Amino acid sequence: MFELIDIQPDINVLESEYKRLLGFPGAYILEGRVRDLAEWARRWYAENGKPWIYARQTPLQLVPDRLRINGAEFASKRLHEQLHEAQAHAAMMTAVSAGKECEEKARQLWQEGKPDEYFFIEVFGSAVVEHLVTNAGARICAWAEQNGMVALPHYSPGYSGWDVAEQTRFFEVLRPHNGNGLPGEIHVLQSGMLRPKKSLLALIGITQQVERVKRFANLIPCENCSFSPCQYRRTPYKNALPQIEDVRRLQPPAPERSAPNGANGSGLNHQARYSINPRALQKWSQERLRLLILDDHSVEAEFRYEGTTCSNLGSPLEFDYHVKLSPSQDGYRILGANCRPSPEDAGHTRMCEYVHNAEQLMANIGKEKPLRGRPLDDVLKWERQYSPAGCYCDSGSRLHKWGLVLEVIHYALVQHEKNQTTARQLSTNIQL
Repeated sequence: MFELIDIQPDINVLESEYKRLLGFPGAYILEGRVRDLAEWARRWYAENGKPWIYARQTPLQLVPDRLRINGAEFASKRLHEQLHEAQAHAAMMTAVSAGKECEEKARQLWQEGKPDEYFFIEVFGSAVVEHLVTNAGARICAWAEQNGMVALPHYSPGYSGWDVAEQTRFFEVLRPHNGNGLPGEIHVLQSGMLRPKKSLLALIGITQQVERVKRFANLIPCENCSFSPCQYRRTPYKNALPQIEDVRRLQPPAPERSAPNGANGSGLNHQARYSINPRALQKWSQERLRLLILDDHSVEAEFRYEGTTCSNLGSPLEFDYHVKLSPSQDGYRILGANCRPSPEDAGHTRMCEYVHNAEQLMANIGKEKPLRGRPLDDVLKWERQYSPAGCYCDSGSRLHKWGLVLEVIHYALVQHEKNQTTARQLSTNIQL
C-alpha cells in the first residue's frame, strides 16, 4: 500500500507559475520593486515556511452517482464521471500545506500597514500549495507508472461540481487512524474551508486501464501538471487547474458600507470595495468592455468573457454579455441582461453539460439575469458563490461570471464619472 510523507518537500516554485498567480502575463518581466518583493517573499518563505505533503492509497468503489471510500460516500457528478470513464479502482487521498507561518506573516504585515508585502507573501503561499500538489502528483504518477497503472488529474472539494461542504467528511477519511497523524497541523472549519488556509485536500484516481486513459485526452493529468522534469510526461502542460482558494481573501477587508456617494448624483459608490483585484478591473474594462452612453443618458455595455472548458483538452471559449442600464440619475438600474456564446465561438459545444444536454444548458444560460431591475450599485453587496471554473456547466460558475461582468461595468462607470468631474473642475479653473 503506497504512502507518501514528506516534511521537507521541494518549494522551488516556477517563476511562470508565480507570475500567473500574481496576475502578470507569461511574457511579463519582473523588475524594479516588483522583482524585489517577489524575491523577498520567496526568501522569507524558504527561511521560515514549514511545508509538508501526505498521500495514502485507499480502495475506491463507484456506486450510482456516488464514490465510496472506506465506507464514506461523496457526491460529485463530474469526479464520478471521470473516475468511471477511466475505470479507476483506487484513489490517493492527498493533503498538502504551506504551513501556518505564511498566514501569520501575512496577518502581521497587514497590521503593520504593508499591503504590498502582504500581497506578495499571500500569493507566494498560494503558489507553494499549487507546487506541492504538483510535486505530490508527479511522485504518484511515477509510482503508478512503475506498477503498470496511471494516475488521473487531482480533484478537490470546492472545485466545480464538488460541494466544499464535503471537505469535512473527506478529511475524516484521509486522516491516518494508526495513531501517527498527519505530518503537519490542519483543521477543517464548519464552512468546509481549511486552516491553515494555504492548504489543499485532493483525490487522485488510480486506474490499471492504461490504454483506456491514452484514448481519452481529458483523463491525462499531464496537461494540468507543471512539473517540467517529469520523465513520464505524455503530453505538454497547457492548463492550470482551478484554484480552491477565494482570491477575494487577498483584498483588504471591506469597510462598513456607507450610503452611495451622493456628490456624484448617480447612486454609484465611488469608494467601492470590489471582490476583484483593481488591476484586473482596469485591464478588463480597457480590453474587454465596450460602453455606449446614449442621448437619453442610458447605457449599453458589451463585455466579452474568455475562458476554457474544464475537459476536452481545455478548449477556449468566448461568451458575450450585453447589459442595458437606465440613466445615471436613475441609479443605473439594470434594465436588460443577456449572455450568449460569441458568434465565432465553438468551444462552448465542448462543455460537459452541453454534450449531455445542450438545449437545457443554453436555456439555463439564457434565462439567468441576476439583479435585473435593481441599481448597478447592488452588485457590491451581492453575496454569491465563489466558483471560478472557466466553463458554464453549473449555476455557481455562471453567476460568478455575471458578478465579474457587473463589477467591471461598475468600475468603468465610476472611472468615467470621475474623469467627467475632473474635466469640469479643470474647465472651471481655466475660466477663473
